[in-house]
Amino acid sequence: MPAAVESLFYTKITERDVPWHGLGIAVPESPTSEDAIRLAGLDWRVESQPMYLGNGTLIPDAYANVRSSDNKVLGIVGNRYKIVQNTDAFAFTDALLGEGVKYETAGSLCDGKVIWMLAKLPQKYEVLGDEVTPYVVFTNTHDGSGSVKVAMTPVRVVCQNTLNAGLRQAKRTWTARHTGNINDKMNDAMDTLKLADEYMKATQEVFEDLYKVKTTDAQVVQLVNNIVPIKADMTDRQASNVLALRSDIMARYNFAPDLKDREKTGARLIQAIADTTSHMDPLRKTKNYAENHFKDTINGNDLLDTAIATVLAVA
Repeated sequence: MPAAVESLFYTKITERDVPWHGLGIAVPESPTSEDAIRLAGLDWRVESQPMYLGNGTLIPDAYANVRSSDNKVLGIVGNRYKIVQNTDAFAFTDALLGEGVKYETAGSLCDGKVIWMLAKLPQKYEVLGDEVTPYVVFTNTHDGSGSVKVAMTPVRVVCQNTLNAGLRQAKRTWTARHTGNINDKMNDAMDTLKLADEYMKATQEVFEDLYKVKTTDAQVVQLVNNIVPIKADMTDRQASNVLALRSDIMARYNFAPDLKDREKTGARLIQAIADTTSHMDPLRKTKNYAENHFKDTINGNDLLDTAIATVLAVA
């Protein structure tokens, strides 16, 4: 397991169940929040403790966020910082999604400094005839480095591809700083269900526009070359990696069981690229490659954004 991933569980029923799998403990079905917080190794609290110099002098406006389970210092914060406990995070998602919510994955990064959870929203949508299910990803930091964030991640059910693009038409994230009345801000986040609906409707509109872009085989090759260019300053290894990425996209576009019989359009190409970004093995496996791949689920994927913009520019 990558060093930055401290603990994690995920549900696994089939090999392609969810594209962010591959780390941590596999469980056969999605647990409730009570079980999820235990399976994810998040059953601890964060306590704010004053800080002192070696001679015993109190350091003003400086507090250590300390984990209750092992007294590990997670970060140094000021007096305006408000802690969001792991239990509060799960309680928020429970309240957001209602009774019976199930969690697909949850865990801790960077020795507890970052925690996350992912749950399936009850709504289902259709994008060009495909069933797409939105997931909500909740992330929080305990080291003072970031905000509370809730993000929408739509998943194409038939092949478990994430379609979490940065669309101009709609937001996919909600954030709140660890200051002020954090509980009120968390209550405001209930509007994320409305955000999810708006984002999914925008996704439907974008893919309808992509479907209108009719393509020939030669045009698809040129589009892929434009989306993943070989630049003059690339090393031989980098250029080779680009060629491998292009080849993977084209193979999925031409031969993926869910795509090979579809009309040749910009939508088919974007779905092939989404398949690549979701499932392609990394060309170079660094120790944190799986963690970085998971972060794409939260932050979105730059390649998918570039691809959508490039194809729509043809229209």
